[in-house]
Amino acid sequence: MNTTDKVPQRYTYADYTQWPDDEHWELINGVAYALTSPQRLHQDIVFELGRQIGNYLQGKPCKGYTAPFDVRLPRKNEADAKVETVVQPDISVICDPSKLDRLGCRGAPGWIIEVLSPSTALKDMNTKRSLYELHGVPEYWLIHPEERWVLVYRLDAQGHYGKPDVYGMDEPTAVQRLEGLSIEWGFMATELSPVNTGLA
Repeated sequence: MNTTDKVPQRYTYADYTQWPDDEHWELINGVAYALTSPQRLHQDIVFELGRQIGNYLQGKPCKGYTAPFDVRLPRKNEADAKVETVVQPDISVICDPSKLDRLGCRGAPGWIIEVLSPSTALKDMNTKRSLYELHGVPEYWLIHPEERWVLVYRLDAQGHYGKPDVYGMDEPTAVQRLEGLSIEWGFMATELSPVNTGLA
């Protein structure tokens, strides 16, 4: 996600639902972050990852979604109107159908992916990492397009992420939550060519 502004006031999901449809926001512990449109490269990567994941999920109970898609993270049985955290991960995979409703997802997805950009890296690697750990997201991937690495956090038996695994993109990366799925990175060679990145 691309974040350009943070509004210093506490908001809830009740406030969030009243904001204009043509504006995109995230709430993290009541703080509102404005989201801007991501760059084309970011969207190319999200689209290809979504394609691979979608192909794998055909005929399976899990569902995959790309942003904009609201993920509400309540405190225990907190009513929707009082929820102070609503995020829009680049990709969310939910395998518990009881978490899905007409508004999006209520509760932690089984797998979240964020594609890093200069404007979001700190939030994705620190704020969201802590947030997803707290709410029990079992598997959290951070993708760095230019450096070509994938940082993977997985919850341990105590419910903590601990030290992440770091993978290069020279070979497929297995998804622990989805047996038999490995993400292929060959497309990155084309997407990050000098022509496609505007560096030629």
